[in-house]
Amino acid sequence: MAQKKIGTFKIQWVRSWIGCPEKQRAVVRGLGLRRLGHVVERVDTPAVRGMVKKIPHLVKVVEE
Repeated sequence: MAQKKIGTFKIQWVRSWIGCPEKQRAVVRGLGLRRLGHVVERVDTPAVRGMVKKIPHLVKVVEE
């Protein structure tokens, strides 16, 4: 039986959150980003995609 591969993608924090509302800061923290330029790999789920769509001005998707 073949095992199903889970899709992942990488997210990079590219812009400072200075001046952003606390809700957007919480989303950045929730994605696991710790500092500018930090790249994390997350499972491609609707919840994670929604988090990225909340802060498109702060992060970018590096690879899918």
